[in-house]
Amino acid sequence: MPVTDIDRIRQRSVAAVILAAGAGSRYAGDTHKLFAEIDGRPVISHVVDAARASEVDEVIVVGGAVDLDSFVPDDVTLIHNEQWADGQATSLRAAVGYAESRRHDALVVGLGDSPGVTTEIWNKVAEVDADLASARYDGELRPPVRLSASMWASLPVSGDDGARALMRQRPDLVRPVPVEGDPRDIDTLEDLRRWS
Repeated sequence: MPVTDIDRIRQRSVAAVILAAGAGSRYAGDTHKLFAEIDGRPVISHVVDAARASEVDEVIVVGGAVDLDSFVPDDVTLIHNEQWADGQATSLRAAVGYAESRRHDALVVGLGDSPGVTTEIWNKVAEVDADLASARYDGELRPPVRLSASMWASLPVSGDDGARALMRQRPDLVRPVPVEGDPRDIDTLEDLRRWS
């Protein structure tokens, strides 16, 4: 039986990456924003559980400023980014280095403080056969973003821009993936109140 393009896509290894290394300095709550609760569960748990329920081959969380050990289940890979204070790009680079060692073909990158990104959204972005793709919510491109291995060398090495910088440089490559959901992240107490 001949191998179809769909079969080739399904054979590719895709990992979900959750960037969760920042200090969350704009959040004025009693705890780090990732540990703030929505519906009785920490923000980071909502994000991790949605990614874990998706059809990706591995879920990777990149931490840094705070200890995430007790919030990351055993079936999720936790990477500690020692250079987290140098910006989001360093966390994405840490994920890429790990993904290369595991021979993943693509990464789907989301944010640890975006509890409205559902499993369905992770799946839709992961299954697109494109080098660079982004979820599109009501016309707006937001994470998660799919990056094939051919894109990794073009990612920035420092600063707070990760895939966003690449999308600005190469808008012609970006495949929008229409999704339904709420991409808002939680940066402030007011953001958390809107979710609650």
